Amino acid sequence: MGETTVTAAEGRTAAGPSPVKEAGDEDIRLVTGVGGDKEHRTARTVLRRLRTPGRPRIWYELALIAVSYWLYSLVRNAVPEQKSAAMRNADWIWQAEHSIGLAFEHSVNKAVDSVTWLIVGMNYYYATLHFIITIGVLVWIYRRHPGRYAASRTVLFVTTGIALVGFYFFPLAPPRLMESGPDFVDTVVVHQTWGSMASGDLKEMTNQYAAMPSMHIGWSLWCGLMVFALAKLPWVRILGLLYPVATLVVIVATANHFWLDAVGGVLCLAAGFAAVRVWYGVLPHRLPRVSPSGITPGPSAAPPPSGTSPRASGTSPRATGTSPRATAASPRATGTPSSPSGAPSSPSGV
Repeated sequence: MGETTVTAAEGRTAAGPSPVKEAGDEDIRLVTGVGGDKEHRTARTVLRRLRTPGRPRIWYELALIAVSYWLYSLVRNAVPEQKSAAMRNADWIWQAEHSIGLAFEHSVNKAVDSVTWLIVGMNYYYATLHFIITIGVLVWIYRRHPGRYAASRTVLFVTTGIALVGFYFFPLAPPRLMESGPDFVDTVVVHQTWGSMASGDLKEMTNQYAAMPSMHIGWSLWCGLMVFALAKLPWVRILGLLYPVATLVVIVATANHFWLDAVGGVLCLAAGFAAVRVWYGVLPHRLPRVSPSGITPGPSAAPPPSGTSPRASGTSPRATGTSPRATAASPRATGTPSSPSGAPSSPSGV
């Protein structure tokens, strides 16, 4: 069998161009798989680059966050303020909470409003920490965990994008704006607290009926989970978990959200984490803390050393009965030309 194979290989060498090549490039790819393998490797390399978090760049990230928040505000405020639908949905939410015995927002609102210093502090909490803490956690991850930053930031972006869909398809009035039902206190108006975009003088600048889902909960829970997963000090991790809990109390006490709005925010965040898990293969905190500056292709991505594969040449070490190590040196290494028959040169030149 070995002699027959060598003879066939020699015959093709002496005869000239291979009949496979005469069939055209497409047939070469079909028979040898060289072109198809190369294209597959290229696509795989590109996909691997996209799915591998790179080293974040400060100006790119700042511009991305600024543009994204501008688009978020633009889309959120461009949603038509469907007041009648928002009021109907608020009544439906309130009745649904009553049906399961968890309509406690009014009691919390009245109780906290009776303590002036507490409710004023909650008003400022609602108006400011939503942005300050979120930006602070982003900066912390960027500085201390750059390899995890892109995935963490993507969770936040996906969460917010899904929330915009909720704002459009389910307009919802907050409890403080309900026209029927209990008389909730609009704590910002009553106590004349500065800074809230949802009440007072600034209410005309934002959509008043975008309460479902609550991004105060979505963003604060993202902050809490990332701090808990990445921080080393136990007390810092505990504070991370307490932050979304405190935010839930604030949004209910100030009558800006129903507690079911918070459930909507949690679901949006879960979808954000799921999307990142599918794309990167792991959750953000399981990625390397420091990302590599680039990707070095592995051995599988290197191009083949010759124009044809062993399958195309018709010979293989198994077919000839010899291994690559057992064969003689190549003509280039020995400086001796090979014979016309294609037989290896004498090993005496080694």
